[in-house]
Order: sequence, then C-alpha cells, then structure tokens
Amino acid sequence: MKHRSFCLVPPAWPAVLVLAVGVIWASRDCQSAEDASDARPALAFRPAGKEFLFDTGVLRGTLRAQGRSLGLTGVVDIASGKAVAGAYGLVSHYRLLDAEARYGTAAWDWPSQARLLADGGVEVRWPADANHPFQMKATYRWADPHTVEVTTEVAPQRPLRRFEVFLASYFAGFPVSMVYARPGPQAKPDFVTATKDRGVWLAFPRDDEAVRTIQDGRWQRPPNPVQWVIMPRLAAPLAMRRDADSGLVALLMAPPSDCFAICTPFGEEGHRSVYLSLFGRDIGAGQTATARARLVIARNLTSADAVRQYEAYVGQAAR
Repeated sequence: MKHRSFCLVPPAWPAVLVLAVGVIWASRDCQSAEDASDARPALAFRPAGKEFLFDTGVLRGTLRAQGRSLGLTGVVDIASGKAVAGAYGLVSHYRLLDAEARYGTAAWDWPSQARLLADGGVEVRWPADANHPFQMKATYRWADPHTVEVTTEVAPQRPLRRFEVFLASYFAGFPVSMVYARPGPQAKPDFVTATKDRGVWLAFPRDDEAVRTIQDGRWQRPPNPVQWVIMPRLAAPLAMRRDADSGLVALLMAPPSDCFAICTPFGEEGHRSVYLSLFGRDIGAGQTATARARLVIARNLTSADAVRQYEAYVGQAAR
C-alpha cells in the first residue's frame, strides 16, 4: 500500500519566513533610528518618567529631577564636561512672598504637575491649596542651544499685596557675580562686582518702591531669614556669573517691568547663586499676572556682549 506524503510546511513557507524576519529586523532598525533621533541634540525637552531630559548640543541635563520643581539640574557644558548647575538647580521657583506672608518654605516643596508641550517646552502647574491662595504656572522653553526662557504666571484667589516670586539659580563654580547697575546718580551703567567687603547678601533694587518691598519684613520670616545690604539701583535686570577656568559665563535677565530686584551673595560665597525678584506688585483676585526671565550660558562673553544680548532680549519681549 502506497502512502501519500504530506507536507506540513507549505512550499511558500521559506519565502514567508524570510519576509517575516526582514520585517522584524526592519522594525528593529526603525526603533533604533527613533531612539537615536530621540538622543540627538534638539531645542526640546524629552519626557523620562517624572523628569524631562534635554541635550541642546551645548548643554545637557534634567528638568524636574525625580519630579521635583528644582528647575534645571545636572546641567553640563558638553564641550568641556564641566558641571554648571548646583544641587538646587537653575531658574527654579524658590520663595513665594507678599506683604503679609511667606507661602510655604519654597515652591520646591509645593506639589506640582508637569507636561510636555507640542513645541518641546514643559509646562509646570501648582494648584491652589490651603497654604497657597493662588495658582501658579511656569513654562520652560529653549530659545537656542545656549538659552532657556522661563515664563511664570500667577492667578490668586484673593488679593496679594506686593507679591514676589524669588527665582533662584545655583551654580557649580562661577565664583564671580556681577549685576548691571548705576554705581552713582551720575554714573554710567556698569557691572558691579559682588565682593565680600560690600556685604554677604546684596540686593540691587529697581527703584525706591523696590527698596520698600525688600524691607517690609518679608525677609525676616523663617526659615533662613536674610538681612539684605541695599546696593546701587539696577541699570537693568541683568546679572552675570563668570567661571574663569572654563571661560563659561551665565547671564540672567528679565524685562524691567517683570523684575524689581536682583539679589546675590558675594561671588565666592558657598551658594554661588543669583536670584531674580519677580512681580513685586499687587495682584487682584481673579487676575493673572505674568513675569518672564531668561538664562544664557555661553563661553567668553564680554560685558559689552552681555548688554547687547540684554538689549536684543528686551526688544523681542516688547513685540
């Protein structure tokens, strides 16, 4: 008796197998290309769990490390490998103050949520709660590989008098701190160096009203009260920190209407910080107030370069 032979694999199977393997490898290649694309320098943040990573080709680091509102942390100058940011980050929302109260210790500890925007920016939202009678929103966007812009919005549920957001930046190194001011009534604007002989904690106010705000008692509220030494008036809200060893320069700036003081310790003091005092005005219930700021990190900028960058920035902000 003859038995028919049965083929359990159809004749076309080898071709199907080759095609399937090809599809799998093509899919893997596409995924690898996508992963590589994600890692390429870009003027956009990339979500990574609770954090947002960035690599602009000039600077690399993290926004909202471990989901905390500490601004930009772990920032590295890619060309040299030098760390730029201190432990508490760059352009982070620190003290929240008004004429009557200090709201919590810092916005660092105020629970917040963040999301990636379509343009590659990140929006952070802090909801009003029992300790904060206002909502706050901040957006971080890269303007170019050296420059991040921060916009802060506040919407109070009750009137806030002389409200202030203390926007903090802590650096690694950068032992020279300077603020663009008028050293005397008839003097030309120039960068004034924050030296120890001037005092430990120095405040450069915009005008007399800013001095009254700084001295209204808000800085005596714990924790960590500060006694500010009042310095010459600002020529513009523009500060600089220099790191001679690397040639790196950090500029912090804001439009005059948005920033009423710049504060800094003397350059070599351990915090290595610069603070922008934003708003400084009354905000009514149901209103929304906005303040803008910019951080630039570049190499070998002169004082004249810094002023030119500021003038260009203010011109753009006015449009």
